[in-house]
Amino acid sequence: MTATEAAAAAVAERPVAAPVEGGELVGTLWHEGAPGTPVVAIHGITANHRSFSGLAARLDAPVLALDLRGRGASRGLPGPYGLVQQAQDVADAMTALGIDRAIVVGHSMGAFVAGRLAEARPELVAALVLVDGGVPLRPAPAGAKPEDILGPALERLARTFPDREAYRAFFRAHPGFGPYWSPAIEEYVDYDLREVDGALRPSANPDAVVANLVELDGREGYAEALAAVEAPAVLLRSPRDLLDQAPGLYDDEWLAMWTARLPRLDVTDVEGTNHYTILLGEGVGAVADAVRGAASSAQVEGR
Repeated sequence: MTATEAAAAAVAERPVAAPVEGGELVGTLWHEGAPGTPVVAIHGITANHRSFSGLAARLDAPVLALDLRGRGASRGLPGPYGLVQQAQDVADAMTALGIDRAIVVGHSMGAFVAGRLAEARPELVAALVLVDGGVPLRPAPAGAKPEDILGPALERLARTFPDREAYRAFFRAHPGFGPYWSPAIEEYVDYDLREVDGALRPSANPDAVVANLVELDGREGYAEALAAVEAPAVLLRSPRDLLDQAPGLYDDEWLAMWTARLPRLDVTDVEGTNHYTILLGEGVGAVADAVRGAASSAQVEGR
């Protein structure tokens, strides 16, 4: 274990559960009682809240991360699963846990939830840090199926696994994870495997995943909602995609179109990362820097 990984393991954390419509959101609160602007972290479409443990280890402020409706230990929550509902869940959890304003960090689909939250409840959001997500994606080709878009990420949701080692092996074979394997990734993967209907399965409910996937091109008023957000926002872009291939989710031409529509959005490229390692690998330092920068700006401007 490296010094950085040892520090991450030593971070004080507390399991939390917050009431939302239909049940509870489950997650972790790190650095409880620490000074500074709290951070609320929202994970990706087939992910879980433990993807933020490395980020929490690099910050000194309180960090709250939650399993979204239909994922992780919140898998059993019923639909609807749309972005509007997910944002409402996060707002309800923040209120229940006494967080009245935060730097909101969203990774992948979680960045879209963050955008919806900032538009619907601006008083809760001091600033947005969007990690390779949140800006509408190019529409999928006509006739494309969810598995064509998410590939192995959706394939695994249909499978059962005999044990944790088999689940780790699946991720080790994934080009976006395997070459970058670390204790942080292993902990995230182990948390994700859960007993569902008498078998060990990935935690994400496929119905929830598909419900959110179709919204990521900006439909259902999302593009307009994002344009209405007044909180300062930064997008951290990875140059490689879910399969560790270039270009990433946002090619230059597509992103230029959206930054012209979103003049308040700052964009920073995080070189040497893919869509996953921007948070679960070497890119996490850049995410922490962006959070600290957003917190400093919010304090100076009194937000």
